[in-house]
Amino acid sequence: MPPLPAPPCTTADVCTTTRSAIVAGTVTGHHLLDVEGYSRTKELFPNGTYTNSLPFTVGGRSWHISFYPNGRNPGSADFVSIFLGLEIDQICAEPVAARVQFSLIDRARKPVPSHSRATELHALFHSTDGFAFGFPQFIKRADLENSEHLKDDRFTIRCDITIAKKLRKERRRALSRFVDVPPSDLHQHLGELLASKEGADVTFHVTGETFQAHRGVLASRSPVFRAELFGPMTEGGAAAVVEIDDMDGQAFRALLGFVYTDALPEDMTPEEEAVMCQHLLVAADRYGMERLKLVCEDRLCRHVTVGSAATILALAEQHRCHGLKEACFQFLESPAVLNAVAAAEGFEHLARSCPSLVKDLIFKITDC
Repeated sequence: MPPLPAPPCTTADVCTTTRSAIVAGTVTGHHLLDVEGYSRTKELFPNGTYTNSLPFTVGGRSWHISFYPNGRNPGSADFVSIFLGLEIDQICAEPVAARVQFSLIDRARKPVPSHSRATELHALFHSTDGFAFGFPQFIKRADLENSEHLKDDRFTIRCDITIAKKLRKERRRALSRFVDVPPSDLHQHLGELLASKEGADVTFHVTGETFQAHRGVLASRSPVFRAELFGPMTEGGAAAVVEIDDMDGQAFRALLGFVYTDALPEDMTPEEEAVMCQHLLVAADRYGMERLKLVCEDRLCRHVTVGSAATILALAEQHRCHGLKEACFQFLESPAVLNAVAAAEGFEHLARSCPSLVKDLIFKITDC
């Protein structure tokens, strides 16, 4: 929030403005608990028994998550129970005021709203009495087992912790603000220019669809467009016509949208986003648009599944996407997941087209 301007001084007064602040800060952090071999955990831990995560640190204190695959007590025998506690060796002179949220994570690595549970701020955490806070009935086992979030006998729970810091007071320099500068709206104006086609001087024919755009904007965003539209073989003032027969119209529309607004479409489902980002990654590499390529690479890291891993890994190798390649390797570390991917459509093509990549994958998993 911007500081409020000081009240005006009269000509007869000497105006002195001072400022102080009361600061009620917080420390936040989160931990991801992956449960692999869920069916086996149900056999190993009957009702009332649990296993702990490895310890992790938030707010200078060491915590753990307790996982009860068959519930914490008889009343929660049909549920998965989840609790957060302090490590036993933590010495707390004062209770820890913390807000805790547990969330089931979907395949796009986002919390599932219907399976997210949170506390309010409470000073309830003591290491001396072994107290832990959580939810005996976090999620019904039948709901988990029938959902898409349990994939290949594995799922992920995210624990977000917010810890209240001690209240402090501090002196601040009083600043006056006379002008509020709004955030940049350049992308909005350029998006409107693309939509209006006003002044457009280049036409693209893309597999039966026609698009109009502005050579200057395209050239400023892509060295390939610059060479194609302003190269020595083009006529300076003539409207250019470009034929593109290896990209579908929907992908090219998204490509143009990114050129003008630096953003991807917002109304895509996760499945549509996964497909679109594969097409756009290829286009970004072709047109030398490094930022778009990185945006697609980042989003595809969230869409690596048994059905898509082979295709995405091949894309990562062919277009030199090192981060995406590592994300695929990490997904394939589990032997059960690797076997499922090897049996899925697309793996044979990967083995034929990128044999060295499959060899690297085997060596990496063997080392793990």
